[in-house]
Amino acid sequence: MNIYIASDHRGVELKEYLINELRLNYQVLTSTISNNDKDDYPDFAFDICNKMDKKNDIGILICGNGIGISIAANKVKGIRCARVLNTDDAIAAKEHNYANVISLPATLEFKEALKIVEIFITSNNSKLERHQRRVNKIISYEKGTYNEL
Repeated sequence: MNIYIASDHRGVELKEYLINELRLNYQVLTSTISNNDKDDYPDFAFDICNKMDKKNDIGILICGNGIGISIAANKVKGIRCARVLNTDDAIAAKEHNYANVISLPATLEFKEALKIVEIFITSNNSKLERHQRRVNKIISYEKGTYNEL
């Protein structure tokens, strides 16, 4: 498993902190797009989400409030990105929604962000039928084969 991480200009400090901490235990890959005062969050979401292995890798995206970059990430086929604000969100995103990417607001306290990321990384997809069924509907819709409406 690789961990991919990127941010727009507002999340650079948090991104650098997370990279330094996560590299102690994980293979961490970053966006090849440089940050500057006029960068745009969709570019980072598309870069990371298109590079990662959707089944085996984890993505971490950071922008001002975590919403825009999450919306952009979810446009990439095979990505299920959740904006996460706390450890409960991180667990639910992985267990219930099989998220492979999380987005964080740049304003999160660094140690709290690391705690959230570590919980997300170590959580597992639920084996409960209701969660599998719901995620399968999302996958089916994305493939154009959903016919339950």
